[in-house]
Amino acid sequence: MKRIRITSLIVLIFMAFVILSCKNDDSFAVEPETIEDPDSSDDSNSGDDEDTAAGFDGSTHFINPDLVFDSYILVNDAGNNRAFLIDKNANLLFEWPLGNNIGNDVYLLPDNRLLAILEADTPLITYGGKGGKIQFINRDGSIDWNFEYSTEDYITHHDVELLPNGNVIALVWERMPVQKAIENGSVHNRDLYTEAIIEIDPRTDQIVWEWHSWDHLVQDYDDTRENFGIISDNPQLINFNYTQQQEDGDIMHSNGIAYDEVNDLIFMSVNFFHEVWVIDHSSNTSEAASSAGGNYQKGGDLVYRFGNPSAYNNSMGDRLFFNNHFPNLIDTEVSGKKNMLIFVNNMNNTEQSVVYELQFPNTFELLPNMNNEPEIVWSFTDPELYSPKVSGAVTLPNGNRLITEGDFGFWEVTEGGEVVWKLRSEGFYWRGYHYNKDAPEIQALGLE
Repeated sequence: MKRIRITSLIVLIFMAFVILSCKNDDSFAVEPETIEDPDSSDDSNSGDDEDTAAGFDGSTHFINPDLVFDSYILVNDAGNNRAFLIDKNANLLFEWPLGNNIGNDVYLLPDNRLLAILEADTPLITYGGKGGKIQFINRDGSIDWNFEYSTEDYITHHDVELLPNGNVIALVWERMPVQKAIENGSVHNRDLYTEAIIEIDPRTDQIVWEWHSWDHLVQDYDDTRENFGIISDNPQLINFNYTQQQEDGDIMHSNGIAYDEVNDLIFMSVNFFHEVWVIDHSSNTSEAASSAGGNYQKGGDLVYRFGNPSAYNNSMGDRLFFNNHFPNLIDTEVSGKKNMLIFVNNMNNTEQSVVYELQFPNTFELLPNMNNEPEIVWSFTDPELYSPKVSGAVTLPNGNRLITEGDFGFWEVTEGGEVVWKLRSEGFYWRGYHYNKDAPEIQALGLE
């Protein structure tokens, strides 16, 4: 009897060990990097498509592999200060050595150099997205060009773009001392940091064009100060007191620029105004400080604006943006005409994000008390899509969209809104840029 009990006890211990081992094996298979299908009731694509790649701590989920566009992604991981190239299986293909922390934007040029905005060695303006250095970086990490623009009065930040003429445009925060702010009609009793754009010639390090938001203000707070006027009658001007809750003085917080070569316009995403502003780049610097000149005869006043009519007290048109990132101009079927993809972090002021594709009017008009908003021609959202910061979207050659969800990773969705692929990884992803495998930028890297 005692032998039977001992034998039974051994059997029970063995069975418990087997059950515990199986349980541990199952947990390891799905943690920590399983990405759930948005449709949790569909198990047909789970399991076999999960994979964790060596060299990059990310996992992929091929929900509909036949519809995934096979290409590469240049990842801007601002959280870990890395810029690297991966494929859709999350294989790390190449990583660029960076000498300083990422100021946010880093992208690959056709000659295989990176154009990057990086943090200054000792930045004195320290808002999120701060930069101070702009560089051309070679494959081996050596620097072809370094431009530093960082003092207590100004600093480049967030985004840069290479122009067709070889010059570079960049966003700038610039300090407006408290006395100047009060003279201009501010409600804030402190230094303010407003937006500017500079264009640099890398061959000479000269600033060859510039635009300053403080030249284009309107306020209805104090009729004894400069810029006093009726906000709604002046949609081409910037309501100086629209943002009243920013105690740190960062009252605009632009986070992205895009250049329209055909129309010589700059689109600037302004996060705290929940808008995109459109500025005439054809004006010279003196005209850009005025309200006359340039192709649109408005000088540096806003040619167009969209996303939040309440920013200029306009009761017409629906508000589309609640925090916005990456104003990405994309080609359309109409030659010379572009739509825009943009990531809205908080759809209708909720904790869910949305990507819009917007179609602009044939002629930019900005009229008082009129609906000036563009048309939404495509959108995508999902209850699981939410990032309160950064993020963006690009189009792929097959019509799909690659979406960067800043604190998650990447999604690929079809024109019809089907989620076909996801990549999840710990990081803080500014943007993901798509490159075809045979693109000149990739070929120049000489990947094996």
